[in-house]
Amino acid sequence: MLLNQTKSEPARLPAALAILILVSFFAALGTAPLFDVDEGAFSEATREMIISKNYLTTYLNGAPRFDKPILIYWLQFTAVKLFGLNEFAFRLPSALAGTAWATSIFLFVRKESSDRQAFFAAAMMVLSLQVIVIAKAAIADGVLNCFLAITMFALLHHYKSGSKQALHLAFAATGFGMLTKGPIAILIPFAVTFLFSLQEGTLKKWLRMVFSLSGIILFLAIALPWYLLEYRDQGMDFVNGFFFKHNISRFNSSFEGHSGSLFYYLPVIIIGMMPFTGLFFTVLFKAKSLLSDSTNRFLFIWFAFVFLFFSFSGTKLPHYIIYGYTPLFILMARALPLSSHPWRFVLWPLLMLAGLACLPLFVDRALLDINDGYIKALLAGATELMGATYLFVVITAIIAVTAIQFIPHLPAAGKLIASGVVFSLLINFYLMPLAGKLLQEPVKEAALLAKKEGYKIVMWESYNPSFLVYSESFVERRSPEPGEVVLTTVKQLDKLDHPTVLYSKYGVVMAKLRK
Repeated sequence: MLLNQTKSEPARLPAALAILILVSFFAALGTAPLFDVDEGAFSEATREMIISKNYLTTYLNGAPRFDKPILIYWLQFTAVKLFGLNEFAFRLPSALAGTAWATSIFLFVRKESSDRQAFFAAAMMVLSLQVIVIAKAAIADGVLNCFLAITMFALLHHYKSGSKQALHLAFAATGFGMLTKGPIAILIPFAVTFLFSLQEGTLKKWLRMVFSLSGIILFLAIALPWYLLEYRDQGMDFVNGFFFKHNISRFNSSFEGHSGSLFYYLPVIIIGMMPFTGLFFTVLFKAKSLLSDSTNRFLFIWFAFVFLFFSFSGTKLPHYIIYGYTPLFILMARALPLSSHPWRFVLWPLLMLAGLACLPLFVDRALLDINDGYIKALLAGATELMGATYLFVVITAIIAVTAIQFIPHLPAAGKLIASGVVFSLLINFYLMPLAGKLLQEPVKEAALLAKKEGYKIVMWESYNPSFLVYSESFVERRSPEPGEVVLTTVKQLDKLDHPTVLYSKYGVVMAKLRK
């Protein structure tokens, strides 16, 4: 038994999960400025949708943006209409999707095993470092992960029970996933269920499932209209931009410089799963025992496919691996009772917190070796921000996580969740606002100054789409001419002809050139 069952659990555990969701996904949701590039780009495309009243094609800085389908922009548009043009509204769809994602894990695991295991699996998802970030980000990935989880759970339920309702739910969720991020919403369920059916020797059942006529009709009714209308509006530019450039090319080649080795995602998982990383290795070490159960085999195949597919992809980004995190959280909850030394799990979060405590020393050392003007200014800003308060907060977190291990009668699962709460509070109320202050506050302040003074901006040797959101204007991306106001970095100042600096902070510079 993971933990002892009590009669009040059916009421207490969902309430406890709701509190964790509020702390992780909604607390301080609008505190940090929008992060570039992704948050700024998604939010600006939504702002331009509001201005243009074109609810079919998204634009960024006046040019068509074919990166992602339409659903995330519609969701952000609705939130902005309700709560105004601010960070909270842009991030709200991701937080709501994260809530639905966690709820789907809880409901699935509760049906498969117990309330306690369901709570533990969902709570780990809610409190893990990378999910905390993705469920607060104004991008499409939180929404896609929600639809992927619902699709996969419904398909497995249909596979076991033959439920027509579950099959229709899977096709509907896939349709919305297709509207969120495109073909990946089809590829993962299709490949995972095929490999699972191949392993189980049930390919005929798989063929009936994936080629269900009623399911396909439902999927097409949800996803197809926008794709047809977008093609009618933009023609082959949409096909080439979305399908070939932003989908096929991402797998075939390194897109926008985002490359990495075959082992790229191992450190991502180790950091992204904090403070539950130890359980990830328990899953690997206890794989033979866990694989005796068919549900666990499905979950292993799900994670393994995502891991291998994106490891071999030409383009690698940290958040891609999150598509395989849902099965990991469930396997980790199932693996905990198999662990011989659960006390060792605390070593991973303590190691990361120790690294954070030493970070100011690494930054000081790096300042001596860095010659790049912008990086040097950024590191100098980090040194300024990571003073005594920073060390106090991080050391307090170390003490708290350590003290949790000595709470009498608190089981291993409880200690892990309590450590997760410490991490969530640290990230949401201190580290994320601190990162925002260093990386994005200068962009936001420069944009607000440009808006106040009515400057027409040229963006040169930098790309900060959040500037467009905050300045509520367009920019030209090119070399500046005499008399123009340019947004750039301190690294480029020496290349300008007698610039008058209008704003400068942490390496971000807004200057006016002499006529």
